[in-house]
Amino acid sequence: MAPETPAQGPTPRYFTWDEVAQRSGREKERWLVIDRKVYNISEFTRRHPGGSRVISHYAGQDATDPFVAFHINKGLVRKYMNSLLIGELSPEQPSFEPTKNKELTNEFRELRATVEQMGLMKPNHVFFLLYLLHILLLDVAAWLTLWVFGTSFVPFLLCAVLLSTVQGAPASWWNHLHFQHHAKPNCFRKDPDINMHPFFFALGKILSVELGKQKKKYMPYNHQHKYFFLIGPPALLPFYFQWYIFYFVIQRKKWVDLTWMITFYVRMFLTYVPLLGLKGFLGLFFIVRFLESNWFVWVTQMNHIPMHIDHDQNRDWFSTQLQATCNVHKSAFNDWFSGHLNFQIEHHLFPTMPRHNYHKVAPLVQSLCAKYGIKYQSKTLFSAFADIVHSLKESGQLWLDAYLHQ
Repeated sequence: MAPETPAQGPTPRYFTWDEVAQRSGREKERWLVIDRKVYNISEFTRRHPGGSRVISHYAGQDATDPFVAFHINKGLVRKYMNSLLIGELSPEQPSFEPTKNKELTNEFRELRATVEQMGLMKPNHVFFLLYLLHILLLDVAAWLTLWVFGTSFVPFLLCAVLLSTVQGAPASWWNHLHFQHHAKPNCFRKDPDINMHPFFFALGKILSVELGKQKKKYMPYNHQHKYFFLIGPPALLPFYFQWYIFYFVIQRKKWVDLTWMITFYVRMFLTYVPLLGLKGFLGLFFIVRFLESNWFVWVTQMNHIPMHIDHDQNRDWFSTQLQATCNVHKSAFNDWFSGHLNFQIEHHLFPTMPRHNYHKVAPLVQSLCAKYGIKYQSKTLFSAFADIVHSLKESGQLWLDAYLHQ
């Protein structure tokens, strides 16, 4: 008798990068690649726990590094990915697109493995406990300031400053925007943090010239470095985020977040109306939002607005983050004032790394930058603030020149 032929499994389907790139979401289909495996995410995007947009931003591209960066329990996630698997890259195909630096990508992945072995991805629970206690103490100190010293101007202002340092936002709303920002920082139409282009500001050299050539003028952009002080830092939270957050949690049925938000307003009302009356409470509330807004805009934009802004060029993870971010020098005040966002480069490369470890990984990142000739920018706090205004002035002038002469 002839020997039995061993049972063969299904022949894997092979794809080229051209085939993957065609499924970028411009039509109905969306594919992406992780570790050479090709996944069809067309229907899954709506169920993606991190949001539909953040995963769609990598449709038609290799998403290995962002997958590793964003997911803590990768083994668990991979189990749910099996139903999306449709094949793999053909053996002759490279592991990622030609727009990405192969050697740099491989070395960054080695750096990531080293960081994990060093335990830098593990949180120090004592640090976060102390951080929570310091927030609670500031919250109590704000109320005690009015209760002990009265409601005259100086205690009132001090109370507002203390309250401004301890407020937060719903995690679901923050993650919805922040994950997208981390996935494609400073990429037009993918990073929500630069959505003010072009209707309010002309951002970045490339996009500003493009806007000018198209003869588009939604605002007098050549004056944007001046009106930034009116519609930027003071207005974002009181006139936009304050109301958009409620819309977001209700639209997405985030009832737990909505409950926490309501309890915050109730607690504020019951705590401060007896001391200030209704008018005084409303005044305090909007001053706190005004101060928060100024802090939020200056601190979050100092690392990005002056940096490279463009359409998505599908570069490797390391290059994408470095060209869009810069740091502010380490100091006890800068660390506290910015919530460790002064280490923006490390924060972007390792978005799930606990903040207290950023300074430990920074020398390793600097070494990799030096090896590949990538600029690692770190500034003083004042210079970082000033560069926002300088970059707005420069991009506004580039827009005007292109608008008038090109």
